[in-house]
This record gives sequence, C-alpha cells and structure tokens, in this order.
Amino acid sequence: MVLLQSGDGVVEVSRSEARSAIVLVCEHASHQIPDAFKDLGITPAARLSHAAWDPGAMAVAQRMSQDLDAVLVSSTVSRLVYDCNRPPSAPDAMPARSEAYEIPGNADLTEEDKNARVARYYKPFEQTLASQIASRTDPVIVTVHSFAPVYNGEARDVEIGILHDNDSLLADAVLRVADGHDVRRNSPYGPEHGVTHTLKEHAIKHGHLNVMIEVRNDLIADEAGQIAMANTLAGWIRQALQALGREVCKA
Repeated sequence: MVLLQSGDGVVEVSRSEARSAIVLVCEHASHQIPDAFKDLGITPAARLSHAAWDPGAMAVAQRMSQDLDAVLVSSTVSRLVYDCNRPPSAPDAMPARSEAYEIPGNADLTEEDKNARVARYYKPFEQTLASQIASRTDPVIVTVHSFAPVYNGEARDVEIGILHDNDSLLADAVLRVADGHDVRRNSPYGPEHGVTHTLKEHAIKHGHLNVMIEVRNDLIADEAGQIAMANTLAGWIRQALQALGREVCKA
C-alpha cells in the first residue's frame, strides 16, 4: 500500500496506486484535534464521541479499499475542527454545538478564523480528492460514514443507509442487491440535512456515479464487525457496478 499525506498532513491518500475506478472517501475518519486548538474546550468523552468523528468508518473504508483495489482519501483531523463534507458556508462546517455537546473552541469564530480553517483543512482535502478523481477514467465516488445508534435519546433501527442526492443511479443499484440488514434509502440522514456535499461537489457536478454509505456504528465497533461490514459493502458495490455494466477494476 502506498500512503501519501497532502496539505501538510491534513489529508491522507491510501492506495494511490490502486487500479479500480472507485474512489473511496472518508471525511470523518479521525477524532484528532491539533494541539493549537486545545481540544476545542471539549471533554475527552466528547472527543471520542460521534460528534467528533465517525467511529469505525475509517477501518471499514480501509478494508473496502483493499477488497475493491480502490484509492481512499481521508481527513486526518476531527470534523469539529472542519467538517470536510460541508462547504465553508455551512453553519455546521465548524459547529459551536454538535449533537449534545457544546464546542467552546468554535464559539464566536471570526471570519478570519473561519477562513484560516478553510484554507488549512478544507482546501487541501478538496484539492487532493479532486486530483485523485481526475486521475481515473470514469471514476466512481463512494463515501463511507457511520452514525450513532441513539440520537437525541431516540434509538435508530436502521442499520445501513444508502444515501444519494439528485443522482440515484448507483444508490438504486446498491439498494437492489442489498440484503441481510435493515437497509434504507436516505436514512438516517438525507440531502435535506446537508450531508451530500462531497457527492454534489465531486461527483454529480461532473457526471460521475456516486453513493454515500452510512453504517450504524455499533455494528462496526470491533475488528470482526468491521471486516464483516467491509466485505458486505464491497460485495454490494461490486454487484451494483456490474449490474450497471461497469467493471470494478480498470487499468
């Protein structure tokens, strides 16, 4: 595996040499907060919670990358510093509150503060992802996320969400082959929640096949669960692309 770090280490590229047309993306891969931000004033529990990252998502994405021979682009910093699946104009790109947690270090940010974070964290991620996509013929963009089993006190029964914006071609194909789990379209989030930024900016705008996958994080809390889920999701992606007349690997 070839692993590269771009933008002074704020974005990581794994398996850049991969032969597949698939580009995997994990925007919420890390809960790391640079020392300069002093943990944004949050507690250790908050830093490890879903508010700060998508637990298990990166491990699943890494195994999918191996299975599908696909490049993987991931952020190396917490989404509380900057959420790379949000445009700079989005209020939750640098949230002052996330789920049940107040984020003191994001309160009262000036425009200068926000612009500095955009330049330091979002732009390198955006540029690196765009470059990886541009280097492939007929690229397919698949983003990998996880969600909490309980949100605002309400349990979520859905196990896997297959999300899309106004281009549902690949999502439809995945939904046709998905089985063995409680799988739902645009659940527990959908485009109305602002979660499809990467798809819109890097795939739909350019006519590339795309889908966003959300996995309930209790299903991928350990290595066994991560391996099983990665195998399942990679199988669905492979079957869906084959049904659409696309090869998984292209030289």
